Amino acid sequence: MFKLEARPEPSRVWTYASPLLALLVTVLIGTLMFTALGKDPGRGLQMFFWLPINSAYAWGELLVKATPLLIIALGLAVCFRSNVWNIGAEGQYIVGAILAAGVALTADATTGGWMVVPVLLAGVLGGMLWAGITAVLRDRFHANEILVSLMLVYVAVQLLSYLVGGPWKDPMGFNFPQSKTFEAAARIPRLFSGSRVNIGVLFALLGVAALWVFLFRTRAGFSLQVGGLAPAAARYAGFSSRRALWTALLISGGAAGLAGALEVAGPIGQLTPYVPAGYGFAAIIVAYVGRLHPVGMVLSALLMSMFYIGGELAQSRLGLTKSLTGVFQGLLLFCLLACDTLVNYRLKWSK
Repeated sequence: MFKLEARPEPSRVWTYASPLLALLVTVLIGTLMFTALGKDPGRGLQMFFWLPINSAYAWGELLVKATPLLIIALGLAVCFRSNVWNIGAEGQYIVGAILAAGVALTADATTGGWMVVPVLLAGVLGGMLWAGITAVLRDRFHANEILVSLMLVYVAVQLLSYLVGGPWKDPMGFNFPQSKTFEAAARIPRLFSGSRVNIGVLFALLGVAALWVFLFRTRAGFSLQVGGLAPAAARYAGFSSRRALWTALLISGGAAGLAGALEVAGPIGQLTPYVPAGYGFAAIIVAYVGRLHPVGMVLSALLMSMFYIGGELAQSRLGLTKSLTGVFQGLLLFCLLACDTLVNYRLKWSK
């Protein structure tokens, strides 16, 4: 029989091999799942792992999905490395989209292209304000940031529903709960003609570089990580846990708000009840599959985007439910948590 034996120190090999093994196990379980549903497993896996990357247009759509996931995950990585558990990035994403839409709706046909800047800044501010509520309650009243940030997601959803069904409802929208379409001046510029890829990709790549420098080349980033790994050592070194809390939550909230602004002023082009796409929750998986490292999160964001697109393709071409996307996301996280056991333990054969 096999038993788990503790390693003298964590395995560097399995630290990086664990996500690959988790992906392989996810594919194997997915194969069994398609077979149980009476579908061709080869065709089902093709929907998730080949069709999203088989053409230039497909890659463009993949980048459109990956951009908000990566931006939100970069902010969450700062929180998680600081031992601050922001689970409500979805709410910060929604509020960022709301404030960005509020600014975009003030534009008219005569407004110049400069309008994009205040739209994006409004999104960042909205995300920071929503995360700031969690920071205040944790800092002043020692409230649990997991519960507070999560509950604020549902408040943000209700606020969005009120606005698109009330004050911001398009009078010419045939009674659909949505705002009017934004003017061209308030829309995010696209990078290529014939593709929906916009400048959000550049923001995401700049965020990757900025996070790497912040975490591994600045004193502030070092203090945040020390506070997350060893709070007592951080206090002894004079690092402020209060400052770390506010820094982590504001960076995370601002990143989520920026993603919301890029989404609502980019591919969507208006404020609708469908802005909450689950990116804030999926970004948690992106952050952990990417090992909270900027480069790793680029790869995991692309992988998670393949799951989103694959779920849509499986729904339209195989007649499967759209919730299959969530099943694959959950499987990947579950398998990763299981495979991470091999980082600190080894399998040993014993009679």
